[in-house]
Amino acid sequence: MRPQRRTDRPAPWPCPVHPITFVRGRFQRWWQARLPLLDTMTLTQRNVYILPTRAGFMLGATLAVLLVAAINYQLNLGYLLTFLLAGCAVVGMHVCHATLRGLTMHLIAPEPQFVGASAVIAINLTSERRSVRYGIGLAVLGTDHWSWTDVPAQGSVTVHVAFKPERRGLHRVPTLTAETHFPLGTFRVWTVWRPAAQVLVYPLPEPFPPPLPPGEPRSGDATSSVPHATGEYDGVRAYRRGDPMKLVVWKKAAKADELVSRDAESMQRLELWLELPGAGHLQLEHQLSRLCAWVLQADKLGLDYGLRLSATTIKPSHGEAHKRRCLEALALC
Repeated sequence: MRPQRRTDRPAPWPCPVHPITFVRGRFQRWWQARLPLLDTMTLTQRNVYILPTRAGFMLGATLAVLLVAAINYQLNLGYLLTFLLAGCAVVGMHVCHATLRGLTMHLIAPEPQFVGASAVIAINLTSERRSVRYGIGLAVLGTDHWSWTDVPAQGSVTVHVAFKPERRGLHRVPTLTAETHFPLGTFRVWTVWRPAAQVLVYPLPEPFPPPLPPGEPRSGDATSSVPHATGEYDGVRAYRRGDPMKLVVWKKAAKADELVSRDAESMQRLELWLELPGAGHLQLEHQLSRLCAWVLQADKLGLDYGLRLSATTIKPSHGEAHKRRCLEALALC
C-alpha cells in the first residue's frame, strides 16, 4: 500500500520586491517629502523638468544614422536633411518646455465626500502669455487617468481631477502632476505638485438603516409626552392646508386613508438625540455608518436632532450647516 501524500503544503512566501522597484519607491517618497505644500504654484525653471520620450530617443538614433550615412557617402542633401531635422527637434524642445513654464496652478478647496465616492479636485490654470498653451494634462501622481486641456491666451481654465479615498477622516489632497508633449511629442515636460489642502471624508451611510430612535423628553419639562417605541412622535393632527409635506405622517395616512401632520407644539416637548449606544452593539465603523444615515434621514424630514459622541456633543438643531457639522463630527470621531 502506497503512503498517502501530504496535501497540507505550507503557504507560499510573499513575492520579494525587486531591488530596483524598492529603491525607486524609497527615492520617490524621499523626494516628494522635500516638496513644499502649496495651494498655488507658479511653474518656473526650478520646478519644471524635461526628458526625451521614446519617440525622441528614436529620432535621436535616426539622426545619428543619417549623419553617419551623410559623412560616409558625402551627401550634401543628407547633411541638409539631418541638420534640418535636428533643428526642428531643438525648437520643439524649447516650445515644449515653454508650454508649462510661466503657468500658474491654483487649487480650489474640494467639497467633503462620503466613503466610496470620488473626491473631485478643481484646479484653475492661469496664463499671462499672449499665445495659447496646448495639450496640458493633469492627473494624480502614479495614476493613468489624465485630464487634458488648452489654456487660452491671457486667460484661465478649470480642470477637474478625481481620486477615491478609502477611509473616513481628513485626508490631504494627493500629489498631482502636470505634463505636456506639445508640439512634436519627442520631449516630455512635467512638474510635481503637493497641495496643502485637505478633503473631509464622511462615513458611508448605512443602505437600509432602522427607524430613527425615539425622542427624549426635554430636560425640565414634566408634561412631555412619551414617544412611541417605533420612533414616531406623539401629537398628530388633521392635515391643514399649507402644512409642509415633510410634516405629513405618511404611515398613518396609508393606514387611515387620511392625511395627518405632526403637531409642532407636541414635537417641541421632545428632543431627538443620535448617539453611539443607540446605534446598536456593532463595531465603531458600523455605528458611525448608521448614525450618518440617521443624520441624513432626520435632515430630510426637517426634524431637530442632536448628536452625542464620546468627546463631542452637538445640541439639537436643523438646517444644512447643522447637518454638515454633525457629519464632520462623525468623520473625525
